[in-house]
Amino acid sequence: MKPFNVFPYGSNIDFLRLRWVSMAVAGLIMLVAIGAIAVKGFNFALDFTGGTSVELGFEKPVDVDGIRERLEAAGYDGAQVQTFGAGNELLIRLQPKSGGDKQSSNTIAEVQAAASTPDNPGKVRGGGYVGPQVGRDLAANGIWALLFVVVGFLIYISFRFEKKFAVAAVLTTLHDVVVVAGWFALFGNEFDLTVLAGILSVMGYSINDTIVVFDRVRENFRSMRAEPEAILNKSINQTLSRTVITSFVAFLTVFALYLYGGGSLEGMAISQMLGIVIGTLSSIFVACPLLTMGWLKVTKQDLLPKARDEAALARRP
Repeated sequence: MKPFNVFPYGSNIDFLRLRWVSMAVAGLIMLVAIGAIAVKGFNFALDFTGGTSVELGFEKPVDVDGIRERLEAAGYDGAQVQTFGAGNELLIRLQPKSGGDKQSSNTIAEVQAAASTPDNPGKVRGGGYVGPQVGRDLAANGIWALLFVVVGFLIYISFRFEKKFAVAAVLTTLHDVVVVAGWFALFGNEFDLTVLAGILSVMGYSINDTIVVFDRVRENFRSMRAEPEAILNKSINQTLSRTVITSFVAFLTVFALYLYGGGSLEGMAISQMLGIVIGTLSSIFVACPLLTMGWLKVTKQDLLPKARDEAALARRP
């Protein structure tokens, strides 16, 4: 009995017939994302802008969403409310109504009053004004992590496949990251550290999906006698069901996080859901078409192992 497939066995959808259209659409979306980032910028959260941090302890478990709503009603929009400890302790971070550390004591008192209820009063455990330096350092570390991952991808894929594949995979991954980041700039969604973590995780998902397709491309180049476009099409069709099923399951997992993870994880869930959708589409409509264009056009000679390299190739992971 054959394993379950979303698409019929032996399907032969001609994805590369419209490769110029798909590449034009991908390029246009990327330009819109870059334009949104350049013109509108990001709506940075307190992690990057700084604000007041308040730690509260309660006798009973607290309703995080209810506290977030009461803080918003009190004039503190976009407050970040997180539980820690046994679930009856809160870390609240928000922007003071009138900025500056001189008003932090008033802000803490107002936050305590808004978060407390008659049957479950909150006690202040700590708090004060937190500057934006920590967020800036973390953002800088995120950029360094991005560069480190890109260089790592280039080295690894060049070693495992061929440098043309490495360049195509990195360009596809950067496209996905820019589009997801641009979405947050375009729609003005709050950009905090969880979103940054979500965008970095998109890189891992995108490159993994692309490598699965490239792995089949390499096998088919060595076993089939056909034009590169036909081999690439065959490879996409052979991995299509696996790609769709894996993406669907991953999307459901993140969607559950979006539904039940609370407001503090919403940004990360959105970035990962977007990344899964865009990463899946780009592995089909961007990564393989890149291997048919210009300097990146791949040939059978690029992938045929030299005789003296066959033993070494067999030992590669």
